[in-house]
Amino acid sequence: TGGLVRAPESAAERRRRELTARARTPVTGGHHRVAVLSLKGGVGKTTTAVGLGSTLASLRGDRVVAVDANPDRGTLCDKLRLETSATVRDLLNERDQVQRYADVRAYTTQAASRLEVLASDRDPTVSVAFCEQDYWDVSQVLEHYYSICITDCGTGLLHSAMTGVLRLADQIVLVSSPSVDGARSASATLDWLQAHGYGDLVRHAVVVLAVIRPRSKSAVDTDRLEQHFAARCRAVIRVPYDPHLDEGAEVDLGRLNRATADAYLMLAAEIGDAFARPPRAPR
Repeated sequence: TGGLVRAPESAAERRRRELTARARTPVTGGHHRVAVLSLKGGVGKTTTAVGLGSTLASLRGDRVVAVDANPDRGTLCDKLRLETSATVRDLLNERDQVQRYADVRAYTTQAASRLEVLASDRDPTVSVAFCEQDYWDVSQVLEHYYSICITDCGTGLLHSAMTGVLRLADQIVLVSSPSVDGARSASATLDWLQAHGYGDLVRHAVVVLAVIRPRSKSAVDTDRLEQHFAARCRAVIRVPYDPHLDEGAEVDLGRLNRATADAYLMLAAEIGDAFARPPRAPR
């Protein structure tokens, strides 16, 4: 029709446009830290960190970085093809030489989505653990060059590195599997945070129920799990099972099922809503 007749926008398209606008919310204060955590391993925490970071980076015009703050060998860098062998330890050791963005970029790997990743130590002979002071130091460097920092945490709440993460975090994403033990572990995490003075993070937390399989034979009522967490936190997002993510290799947004991509977009929108708030004062 030469542009004379336009098909009406579908409800799904309007919904995606609205979510995209929320994910693009400008960051008040110039820098925002999001901690992705779970006490239970194997529930999709690192995949969630990459999915969230990649979605934000692909939609926004500013810089987004993901940091592996696991005090042991983290797996964040396994989710994309590495451009450098440099790690967070290298950046810490040479941070005095960093004067501009190009200097920081030498230590990160950039995915096709524009998400940059700062890897953890991978040398099994390294005996120096990543600690609270290390996280503070690397955060001081990154806040000058990136608008958003996604931190992939370890599984221990009592580790020194986690103390640094929680003290600086503006909001948290708590990842749980849609199982009884996964939900108990996630709920216990919220209890611990509440009891140790992080009630503000709990109230504004986003819970991700990851890898929900269609036609599962599990007796767990996912609706009840969602209601439980929704009563304690700001939002709950369900991420469905996806064959591409199940491979455990590099995460490519273009290979995700539509439902999975939409789930990460909803997560990015929920996280983006908090960008308009003033930064949380470090504890």
